[in-house]
Amino acid sequence: MSNAIERVVRQASTVILGKEKQIRMALACLLARGHLLIEDLPGVGKTTLAHVLAKSLGLEFRRIQFTADLLPADIIGVSIYERDSGSFKFHPGPIFSQLILADEVNRATPKTQSALLEAMEEHQVTIEGETRALPSPFFVIATQNPSYQVGTFPLPESQLDRFLMRIQLGYPDPQAERGLLRGVERRQLLAAMAPCMDAEELRALQRAARDVYASDALVDYVQAIISFTRRCPDFQNGMSPRAGLALLAAARAWALMDDRREVLPEDVQAVLPGVVGHRLRLASDRLSTDGTDIGERIVSEVEIP
Repeated sequence: MSNAIERVVRQASTVILGKEKQIRMALACLLARGHLLIEDLPGVGKTTLAHVLAKSLGLEFRRIQFTADLLPADIIGVSIYERDSGSFKFHPGPIFSQLILADEVNRATPKTQSALLEAMEEHQVTIEGETRALPSPFFVIATQNPSYQVGTFPLPESQLDRFLMRIQLGYPDPQAERGLLRGVERRQLLAAMAPCMDAEELRALQRAARDVYASDALVDYVQAIISFTRRCPDFQNGMSPRAGLALLAAARAWALMDDRREVLPEDVQAVLPGVVGHRLRLASDRLSTDGTDIGERIVSEVEIP
């Protein structure tokens, strides 16, 4: 199974140059059955990464461009009256796909943003009193522009918590950027891509990730991290139980990607920045909100049992 994962990483790295760690974090998030938030400046490859993952994993893909005038019905779907049959027929929206790219999600109003909540948490949507299941697997990859940019609506904490991870791509290093400038156009590379696995193989990897063993000592370490965030004065609020579950699930997926069947503390430390960076509210504006900085602070303060 690790061979399939490595094929995905290698293929994605031919398009998203110099960002292997971020690609692995995104894959770990999907293997842990989570949703991914990519926050960064426009033009650094957020949308391209979502396209690459959809192609490489062989998933049905839909992109939803979030704008200020987007309505919940544009995402979920709507029932339309048909004169011939004398009844309403439901026309599903783009949410009924295996991988959804919610592009620039914070440019839509809070009402439209909330249309994703039930889908992300329950893998179903309720429309006009009827519950409809979403495809399996089902992932949301949302991109978000920095909140200081014009025309953005901050995501509320309840919606941020639905994302298992948040990652940032950042600018490429000089060598990777030269490869971008001198290389083939990214759209051509995407068009030539073939799937490295199919949906059934992905579901098998998800089941395998869920079964990766976590010892009592490892769980003690995760609990120590949770406890530290709750009592540390630098944070307005600590990690919730759902955040703790997300951390352990992501660590299991990271161990599987390294072809291991047991979680190590290093797995927890590797995924910690992506899991906690968007969940912990800082008590002072002078403190860094970067997930890597927050993760390093927690790792340095919490001892491994």
